Amino acid sequence: MKNAIRKTLIACAVTASFAASSGAMAQSFPDFTVNEGAIAGALGQTFTADKITGNYVEVITFSGSETSGTFNVSLKWNAGQFVANNGSTPVASQLGGSASQYGLYALYQGTGTFNTTASGTVFSFTPGGSLNLFADAQSNTLFGQPANGALGFSTTNNADDVLIATGTPTSGEGRLDPSLSTCGITNGINCGSFGASSSFNLTAAGSEYFVAPNPFYNISFQSGQLNNFNPTGTQVINGSLDVIFGGSSEVPEPATVAMVGLGLLGLGLARRRKQA
Repeated sequence: MKNAIRKTLIACAVTASFAASSGAMAQSFPDFTVNEGAIAGALGQTFTADKITGNYVEVITFSGSETSGTFNVSLKWNAGQFVANNGSTPVASQLGGSASQYGLYALYQGTGTFNTTASGTVFSFTPGGSLNLFADAQSNTLFGQPANGALGFSTTNNADDVLIATGTPTSGEGRLDPSLSTCGITNGINCGSFGASSSFNLTAAGSEYFVAPNPFYNISFQSGQLNNFNPTGTQVINGSLDVIFGGSSEVPEPATVAMVGLGLLGLGLARRRKQA
């Protein structure tokens, strides 16, 4: 969408496993339609999905004391698969990591505050920063990791990359809890979760790729899980990160919003805010 209205919204992601175990109502993800023929070299096929799964690497730098302060974060996300039926059914596509397929990746930069207590560390994102989504026709882009979270990932071998969408982070929260049974003391995985939202504005090339709805959704919602780390200095974190899209009509009532990290039961984060 070329002229999207930016809105401050609540990030929301609810996994199917959480809904099944808790009896909560499953989240309904809005559908979107992709035209893969818009990517150079790809076959001309379209499909409908409601979620994009993937993985991320982020560099985050903390400032302040050991228990509170601010952070800068730089993140690189690689899309892995489209899914449908509220994120439960894989969709056949040409998206992938081999040379015969195209890639989708996003570069994200943001800031926020953190507070550590005996029960874990809570992260709160502040509005601002950047989000850029690219299509990589030959799936051959190489990435350079920044020295700290205030710097962006660099890219090389990217002559065929096309900017699909831009955005600005609007809100987000996360929690790191090393006491979870799914988190080991060293090199632990599933040690926390996060959810965030950003404005989402398609470029002209993006409107040829994301063809429905038209106009397209003006928000992207990101949810993921954290591995274990110490919230001091500069840290490198990785994990899973999924994306859905929405607009003001898709935002749930504030009292029903819950964030959970990809099946981590009991790690819900709730944030009550007024809708814009």
